[in-house]
Amino acid sequence: MIAPAAQYRAVQRAASTEVVERHAELVRRIAHHLAARLPSSVEVDDLVQAGMLGLIEAARNFDSEQGASFETYASIRIRGAMIDEIRRGDWTPRSVHRKNRQAAEATRAIEQSTGRPATAAEVAHALGLTPEEYNHLLEDSVSGQVLSLDSHIEDHGEPNVAAGPGYSPERRLQAAEFRVALGGAIGQLPEREQLVLSLYYEQELNLREIGAVLGVSESRVCQIHGQAMIRLRARLGEFGSADNDTEDVE
Repeated sequence: MIAPAAQYRAVQRAASTEVVERHAELVRRIAHHLAARLPSSVEVDDLVQAGMLGLIEAARNFDSEQGASFETYASIRIRGAMIDEIRRGDWTPRSVHRKNRQAAEATRAIEQSTGRPATAAEVAHALGLTPEEYNHLLEDSVSGQVLSLDSHIEDHGEPNVAAGPGYSPERRLQAAEFRVALGGAIGQLPEREQLVLSLYYEQELNLREIGAVLGVSESRVCQIHGQAMIRLRARLGEFGSADNDTEDVE
């Protein structure tokens, strides 16, 4: 006769196997979408492996009474697991984090003083950079900024999705406030930046595909995306920075 504990573990293993088999393609799709913005040194297989662990965790913690579908809940947990994996092996030079902060601070100062979106030329001038140098900074802010919208949402929580034990009322409130602030900040972006974010995060197009839609180069799309991320960072500063704010050391 099988002991109750052993039987329970067997049922758990079978359930985990079924969940992985049923949603493996979801994990792979999210992994390839994240990998498209990362250097080739980040292995897709590593992201898939981390995502599978996130999928299993999602299956264990999912509560259907919260109203969200399992796919929605699992997608958030899968992305979160992949982002945690990237963070553990953060390959981004701290100088990139520092430059992103400086660009966000300059953007915030310009927009507060002018009452309108800061232009790339204004931010470049404030940082003492040439247009070409600033464009490189924007591209780095995408390829080197692991903690973009996906991770910032993960850090502050998802208010409409069950998050398992320990998801306190305070965190739910913070998550709801962040969602409202994020929606408002995106709504105030210049139209082209809004479009790029929509195509990238909602439609899940990669940079090359977005360039084909807009009729511009992949490099230009990367710059537009980077400018949008810096602008959002400047406007969401009250929620704190999720990336590496420790002392910048090369």
